[in-house]
Amino acid sequence: MLTRETLPEIQAAIQAMGVDGWLLFDFRGTNPIASAMLGLEGFVTRRCFGYVPARGVPIALTHAIEQQPWQRWPAEWRREIYSGWRALEEMLARHVGGKRVAMEYSPGDAIPYLDRIPAGVIEMVRAAGATVSTSADLVSRFYAQWTPAQIASHRRSAQALAEIARNAFSLAGAQTLTEFELAQWIRDAFQRAGLVTDHGPIVAIGPNAANPHYGPTSEHSAAITPGSVLLIDLFAHEPQGVWADQTWVGTLGAPDTLTTKIWEIVRDARDAAIALLRSRLEAGQVVRGMEADDAARAVITQRGYGPNFTHRTGHSIDAYEIHGAGPHLDHLESRDDRALIPGVAFSIEPGIYLPGVIGVRSEVNAIVGDADLLVTPAMPQRDLFVV
Repeated sequence: MLTRETLPEIQAAIQAMGVDGWLLFDFRGTNPIASAMLGLEGFVTRRCFGYVPARGVPIALTHAIEQQPWQRWPAEWRREIYSGWRALEEMLARHVGGKRVAMEYSPGDAIPYLDRIPAGVIEMVRAAGATVSTSADLVSRFYAQWTPAQIASHRRSAQALAEIARNAFSLAGAQTLTEFELAQWIRDAFQRAGLVTDHGPIVAIGPNAANPHYGPTSEHSAAITPGSVLLIDLFAHEPQGVWADQTWVGTLGAPDTLTTKIWEIVRDARDAAIALLRSRLEAGQVVRGMEADDAARAVITQRGYGPNFTHRTGHSIDAYEIHGAGPHLDHLESRDDRALIPGVAFSIEPGIYLPGVIGVRSEVNAIVGDADLLVTPAMPQRDLFVV
């Protein structure tokens, strides 16, 4: 968040990028990055900008009837007020004309998780005489990074999720349940553990798990019966904490040859991504999300299931959302070439999906350190659960 205390560091990063400032824009929540960075409180129903120059005092461009959301804006920083579009465009031209500004913009929509600015607003800023660059590196560093307290919270949540998952498999093996009933048990376990979530979890037997976004309901839920392959994807966090997100797979009874084969490929792909990240970080080398995706995807492709790995290897988990705006492990759905810098976190979750037959995914989370990689849970799944 932009504060008096963080301003010097943010401005130093802006200068290092070679741009003149960071131009943050929001309208009706279209850019949650701007809302969080500016500390806006409440819903913004009119266009607003916050401009952080490389040097000097930040400037807020605010609508006359929406001053309340700016209560955190320091009194010594500038705040200009407009009512009509002509005044807004004049203000923009005065402050950013002739300058190069960073915005939540991704050329060619290469990184859609970052591409938050409407095309018309980009046109308006350019018409004001500014050149627009991407704020990708600023977002990674000042929006997506976790604090030490958040890392500690995540580790507690990750440990609790792993225990709940193991207990859920034991329960499924001990009594006959539907997918929905087991999902409800997991939600109750979250509550007992002091964790919260906004949806899920995913509880899916083999054919249903072939849909990565499957979710059982009280009306549509399969029985978990002997011989089933069971996938559990669960995600939760402490109140005011950051998310933990894991996927585990097991069988009710001994697994067949296909299930074992698919599981081992997925596990090895997960571990290949982790190995690449660790080796590069420990060597002090830059590593990018797309490279980790390539490493996992290569394992699955080499073993004949490339077309069945239909999503990115991992999503950003930033300080605000489970599917965040920081770097993703993605070179399939998007071209995420952002460096994985200390403090950013993400999932690592390759999967293989055979429609109508089986779906297998293994998911852990990772946080980048100064020269290492913290993976949670502490003991990732090595073998299929058999209950």
